Amino acid sequence: MTQLDRLPTQADFAHVTDWVFDLDNTLYPHHVNLFSQIDRNMTAYVSALLTLDPVEAKKLQKEYYRDHGTTLQGLMIHHGIDPNDFLQKAHAIDYSVVPADPALGEAIKALPGRKFIFTNGSVKHAEMTARALGILDNFDDIFDIVAADYVPKPAGDTYHKFMSLHRVDTRHAAMFEDLPRNLIVPKTLGMKTVLLVPRNFEYEFAESWEKTEDGSAQVDYVTEDLTDFLNRLLSEG
Repeated sequence: MTQLDRLPTQADFAHVTDWVFDLDNTLYPHHVNLFSQIDRNMTAYVSALLTLDPVEAKKLQKEYYRDHGTTLQGLMIHHGIDPNDFLQKAHAIDYSVVPADPALGEAIKALPGRKFIFTNGSVKHAEMTARALGILDNFDDIFDIVAADYVPKPAGDTYHKFMSLHRVDTRHAAMFEDLPRNLIVPKTLGMKTVLLVPRNFEYEFAESWEKTEDGSAQVDYVTEDLTDFLNRLLSEG
C-alpha cells in the first residue's frame, strides 16, 4: 500500500484551524513547471555574477540550493549579493502559463480557519502566481523569504518565526509542501503534513534529492491532486 492509497478523512483534519501552503509545485501541480523559468533566470544570474559558462553556473546554483535551502541564501553567504536585486531578476517570468483553478479556490475558501502561503520566494511572486490561479483572495497572509530574513525553509528558526508572527498553534495546523525535507520541522511541531507529488511520481523537473520515497517519516499524507485532497476532507460526513 502506498501513501497515495491512504485517503484523508474529515476526522483526521477536524482539529485544524490554520492551513499552511507552500507555493511552487504545491498550489499548482508539478507539470505546470513554472519554476523552470525562475531556474533559468537564476542560472543566468550566477553566470553573469561569477563569469561562469551556463553549465558551471547551473551546477553551482544547484549546489547552493541543495546545501542552503535556496540559491539566494548560498549567494548571500558566499558572495554577499543584494537579495532584492536577485529576487527581482529571478522572478521576471511569464505567469500566463499558470492555469486558473477555480475548483482549488473554492476548496481553499471552504476550509475552516485561516489560510497562509509560506514560501521561500517573494511576496510579489506568490501574489502573481496565486492571482493567476484565481486563489489569491482566499489567503489571510503570505510569509515570504524577506519576512524570514532570507533564511529559507527547512531552517527551524524560519518556521518558528512564521508561527510566532501569526500565533499558530501547531497542534491545530496542517502544512502542504512539495519537498519532503521542508516537512520535517512541521511534523516535529505536531502539524499534519501533506506532500504534493507529480502525477504517478514522474519527477521530470526535479533534482534527485527533492524526490520522495514512500514511507517518509515526516509525511502523513501524499497526494498528486491538491483540490481532490481538500475536497475529500471537506465533503466526508
